Amino acid sequence: MSFSNTTSSYHRPSLFGGFRFFPPVIKGLLISNTAIYLLTSFFEMFRYGDFQLSNVITSLFALYPLHTDYPGMPTFEIWQLFTYMFMHAGFMHLLFNMFALWMFGMELENTWGSKKFFLYYLLCGLGAGLSNLVIGPLFNQGGPTVGASGAVYGILLAFGMLFPNRPIFLYFFIPIRAKYFVMIFMAIELYAGIIGTGDGIAHFAHLGGAAFGFFLLMIDSGKIPAIKWWNTFRSIYGKPPRYSTANRNEKDQVNDAKFYDIQSKKEIDPDQKIIDEILDKISRDGYQNLTEEEKRILFDASKKLH
Repeated sequence: MSFSNTTSSYHRPSLFGGFRFFPPVIKGLLISNTAIYLLTSFFEMFRYGDFQLSNVITSLFALYPLHTDYPGMPTFEIWQLFTYMFMHAGFMHLLFNMFALWMFGMELENTWGSKKFFLYYLLCGLGAGLSNLVIGPLFNQGGPTVGASGAVYGILLAFGMLFPNRPIFLYFFIPIRAKYFVMIFMAIELYAGIIGTGDGIAHFAHLGGAAFGFFLLMIDSGKIPAIKWWNTFRSIYGKPPRYSTANRNEKDQVNDAKFYDIQSKKEIDPDQKIIDEILDKISRDGYQNLTEEEKRILFDASKKLH
């Protein structure tokens, strides 16, 4: 699957200071997940009789059920709610999760800013783990759980809600709007979780990550009244993004993010000094604190690049 009309790489046009291909959180998650997978795979080579070193890592950091009927199965520990989302069961598991994280997460981090994106990602992963602990055993899903899939499903849901009409190419050929893509995937996960396919996939972790993401987005948008603990969190979570989105096309800027007011036809011919001052202000105060005039200067300058 792929999508069009989005940021294919994390960068600012060269007029504005060169290219940056990945925002920091996406880069950090890709590196950390891959490094942990490689480390675990390396430890699989060390075996002493029936003892395998990689099993020790799994027993400590995978997410185990609260209760189990299997003798000898490792027990649940509170830290597993966070560590499990950095472990993966195989290369394809890692590949698909990291591809989806890159594909849907890039524009979210560029839009939200890194701190908000990272907290959202972690909380979706936490919600996925809690959902799997509570609901999974009811449908005979009682084994250990690993993978970033729950957090990634929260990212997928957020992308579908923020950019509902963005075309995604299913299997690279079939165009479908993001909102329908999300609905289809959630319906498949719900069906597979209820009937119990025995495929070893924690479907309710996926659904839990998406559900928790939806809850966070509703609170953030003010559609669910925020309570005291959320106000403190939101003061950190809701800071404006620091990154330029000048490489997005005009339609996306108006319809998706409402970044620019282009009704005024006043012509502006900014020089490089003005551009540099505006970019310094973005780095210092965030894009949302620009004046309408400053936003339009950046917009006009970006059009001259194409």
